[in-house]
Amino acid sequence: MLADAVFAEAYRLTRSRTTWFWSVFFVPILGLVMAVIGNVVLKANEAKLTTDDKMPPEVALMLQAGPIDLGQSLVNSAGDLAGPITLLFVLIGAATIYAGDYRWETWRLISARNSRDNLILGKVGVLKVLALTAMTVMLIGALGEKIIQAIILGKSLTFTFDGGDFGRFLGLFFLSYLRIVQFMMMSLLTAVMTRSLLAALFVPLVLGVAQFFSMQVLGPMGIKPADWVAVLANPGGAVDTIKALITGGAAAESLADGDVLKATVSLAFWTLVPLIGALAWFRKQDLSKE
Repeated sequence: MLADAVFAEAYRLTRSRTTWFWSVFFVPILGLVMAVIGNVVLKANEAKLTTDDKMPPEVALMLQAGPIDLGQSLVNSAGDLAGPITLLFVLIGAATIYAGDYRWETWRLISARNSRDNLILGKVGVLKVLALTAMTVMLIGALGEKIIQAIILGKSLTFTFDGGDFGRFLGLFFLSYLRIVQFMMMSLLTAVMTRSLLAALFVPLVLGVAQFFSMQVLGPMGIKPADWVAVLANPGGAVDTIKALITGGAAAESLADGDVLKATVSLAFWTLVPLIGALAWFRKQDLSKE
């Protein structure tokens, strides 16, 4: 049964302390450490920086005396949960979950106890829980960074969060979650096809970089960024389009008719096709020798 496969994978994940550290806790801990160091340096050089005409606007904003709004920081952080650093470290957990049985040669020991589809879907289900956990811890870490900034720079804290903010928060959080799951599906397909943990880790990274620069290849062919081919080739750009719709304002007004539909199809394509491909490949795979 699928529930048995999920519970079995969840139990194995709870025993993998390395996966939890790198995929869930490392990025927030690093962010908190850098927040302490960065704000201490800013505070120590505050007098010098405030008189510097070449100071970046981001630094000038941090040194302003206004309060820090934790509610708006929460909304903004929800839209950044699927950044490159997050994808990289959650990918460590995904590669371990998806390719671990090939590495430890345990597929043939468990495949007789459940259907092959359930075994794969069980891994996908546990990865989704891991992604949600990592996102939640990152949100807590992001709020911690703002509190550290307020303490070190001597700023006050406020919290404004109305119904519209709640809607944007949910939309951005769910979109970030979909982006992480979509990226992890490439790791799943790679793991099943190559039987390699390293390939499951590095191939999605290479593919993600190639997708990011896809317009540099498609542009000279006369393909515009809003064309179907360009949008389908870059699911990361599709996520940005949907994010603009959720955020609203000038970004949403700049969207043309059909942009959101194309972006939705692109994100769904890169999520479902790798999953279906992995299921189909795994059904016919010989597991006698991993």
